[in-house]
Amino acid sequence: MSELILHHYPTSLFSEKARLMLGFKGLSWRSVTVPPIMPKPDVTALTGGYRKTPVLQVGADIYCDTALIARRLEAEKSSPTFFPEGQEFTSASLANWADTVLFLHSVSLVFQPASLAVRFAKVPPEGVKAFVADRATFFDGGTATRVPLELAQHQWPTLMGRLETQLERSGDFLLGAPSIADFSVAHTLWFLKQTPVTAPFVDDYPAVLAWYQRVVGFGHGAASELSPADAIEIARNASPAPLPGEVFTDPNGFEVGQQVSVSAVDYGVDAVQGELVFSGREEIILRREDERAGIVHVHVPRYGFRIQKG
Repeated sequence: MSELILHHYPTSLFSEKARLMLGFKGLSWRSVTVPPIMPKPDVTALTGGYRKTPVLQVGADIYCDTALIARRLEAEKSSPTFFPEGQEFTSASLANWADTVLFLHSVSLVFQPASLAVRFAKVPPEGVKAFVADRATFFDGGTATRVPLELAQHQWPTLMGRLETQLERSGDFLLGAPSIADFSVAHTLWFLKQTPVTAPFVDDYPAVLAWYQRVVGFGHGAASELSPADAIEIARNASPAPLPGEVFTDPNGFEVGQQVSVSAVDYGVDAVQGELVFSGREEIILRREDERAGIVHVHVPRYGFRIQKG
């Protein structure tokens, strides 16, 4: 069995989601720190251009997007589960709401001037300038739009009030038992908890705060450092895992063997090109060959990604 390798960086909120998921599963993993902004040559060698963070590597298989990473971790260790029986749809749907609606509101709150001044207080001016320039085009070409700060502040009490009510009714976790929904909501609130400017957006809601502390209490599992070069060498020396046996006909007629490109729909829409080797209800797999990483299979979710010819 190949090791789980997470390509991430400490301040990435979706990386925190992945780290908490690994902790919940009680898994051991290798930690590869990646740059927070482009260029990311070592990540690109594995993914072919996907720029979002984190990325999970298992040998020569590369998993993009935390929604799909959760399913890969579920396959690695089925218990405790992210998708409690009878709540598979509810948990995945609530997670998607958190990763889109709640996330976009939190981004506006975090990126307000007062918050940024604290977050970047110890970062050299050129570093701040580079980060802002990188993120300035992050939403270009995607369906997601930035939520104006005034609107995010206006709507936040409604979003948090609904979470507060849900937790008052459901108990320790959003759906009673822990699920993928808890980690999708928690990492968004973790982002806000990083500075005293935005922490009150979480701390002012007692039931949410108590629940948040339970979720982050799962920790991050057992991590050990790995260099980017070693991760690429692992991919080069491995063979992709056998393809899923699912029988599925693509609704838009894409067939195995075609040269295609896949890209996120919402933001960070840089495309990955390769040969389509699998198309299923939950994931799409492309085969690509890189000078450094060799032959890899790049896995992306069907939902939230588009596929095109060429």
